[in-house]
Amino acid sequence: MENVIIIGAGPAGLTAAYELLKKAPDKYSVTILEESGEIGGISKTVKYHGNRMDIGGHRFFSKDAEVTKWWDEIMPTQGKPSFDDIKLNRQKKLKEGGPDPEKTDEVMLVRNRVSRIYYKHKFFDYPVTMKPQTFKNMGLTATVKSGMSYLHSCVVKKPEDSLENFYINRFGRTLYGMFFEGYTEKLWGRHPREISADWGSQRVKGLSITAVIKDMVSKIVPGGSSKTKETSLIEEFYYPKYGPGHLWETVAAHIEKMGGKIVKNCCVKSIKTENGKIVSLTAEENGAEKEIAGDIFISSMPVKDLIGGMNDVPENIAEWSAGLPYRDFVTVGLLVDRLNLKNETNIRTLGNIVPDCWIYVQDTGVKLGRIQIFNNWSPYMVTDPERYVWIGLEYFCTEGDSFWNMSDKECITLAVKELIKMGVISSGKSVKDCHREKVKKAYPAYFDTYEHMDEIIEYLDTFENLYCVGRNGQHRYNNMDHSMVTAFETVKNIISGKTSKENIWNVNTEKEYHEEKSN
Repeated sequence: MENVIIIGAGPAGLTAAYELLKKAPDKYSVTILEESGEIGGISKTVKYHGNRMDIGGHRFFSKDAEVTKWWDEIMPTQGKPSFDDIKLNRQKKLKEGGPDPEKTDEVMLVRNRVSRIYYKHKFFDYPVTMKPQTFKNMGLTATVKSGMSYLHSCVVKKPEDSLENFYINRFGRTLYGMFFEGYTEKLWGRHPREISADWGSQRVKGLSITAVIKDMVSKIVPGGSSKTKETSLIEEFYYPKYGPGHLWETVAAHIEKMGGKIVKNCCVKSIKTENGKIVSLTAEENGAEKEIAGDIFISSMPVKDLIGGMNDVPENIAEWSAGLPYRDFVTVGLLVDRLNLKNETNIRTLGNIVPDCWIYVQDTGVKLGRIQIFNNWSPYMVTDPERYVWIGLEYFCTEGDSFWNMSDKECITLAVKELIKMGVISSGKSVKDCHREKVKKAYPAYFDTYEHMDEIIEYLDTFENLYCVGRNGQHRYNNMDHSMVTAFETVKNIISGKTSKENIWNVNTEKEYHEEKSN
């Protein structure tokens, strides 16, 4: 039996373990080493005073049939809960001595996908639509200017040597300046002209004014197909009843039942290589270091840290991998009694709050990037969704900078002040509870030494028993389903004996698949 060591208990690592144990239980023993004490990576669910936080927001939607089938096997779809269902479920949770709902309600919900841009105290659909309300919000002058700018971009194409030019080619300079430039700089801490166009190819390929128009036509023309709908234009998605971590904790339980081992609070410190293979790694568990040998290694740890822990790495590879950039992430959870945002849509919500999952904040006068409304991801994420709104304020930063180093109190105070400034809440008195969550290396970035990523990949592929999977494992801004597919492909290669890893690295490079700004 071959010993498989998997680094990281996020979606990619857990998927790989589950697939190996399911498809070849007598051939492989599987051990997962997880640095933190939690399951799911950035797809975990944070629990705080009975309320739950989704780190970054995770829509369960995929164009890959294998992924969708896999999710359904783990958690069947329940559909859209009625308000009566929600009330009954809350009563069950509050009943003293009642069963743990997370162990009796392992289901997916169908959710409305609503994400809008909050710009100059007005809501704009995201992606930007051609609805009359859009033009009314923009005003006549801005509308005309945007139209002329877009027509110009259709005729005069810029070389796509930066993310800025990527956006301008698809939306025109005016709309780019309104809805992409400021937000992108918030997200990455760099102006879009300094960022590789590869990021656009990863996240918004296929999305443009033309795609928006095609989507509108498909809704009014009989027989309009939804099969080619751009991912950012989907209107519904699946979501675990108690957040994404609920699904991954369920997967982890299955893995352990199948004989797999998951070791938490176990940080990989170094990787020993010999003759083109990984032979062992050194990990620290509860303050004590130990060497762990293996036959096959699957890594979802950051490429920067993986190569940084290897011996005998060529100088240029060591330098390039050490320079790979990341963007870190902070979510401030606030429990408020109300929002000063009116529900002017035709979507009914519990408590009549705005129906948005995310609200993108384009205002460059605040640091806040996005607002998550957890009630709308799943009402079961909130202890009392009829009375309170549980929101997550998302900030993008760099580990060690002034924002990252703020105390919890300083950070939460800033977040509340920004919400008041934006008019989202009236005063700090609206806040009934709060929590801050920090996430390192949430977003692999596409600048600095990223231009040498092909050479880094070539070097990693020289180790025949090493497979790199997931977002950080490939230094690619993958969605959750893409990370899972890298695991599917890895398991197929391992079981079949396929030596080329091209299929694993090529996940999410197809032109028709994309998602929106951040996830």
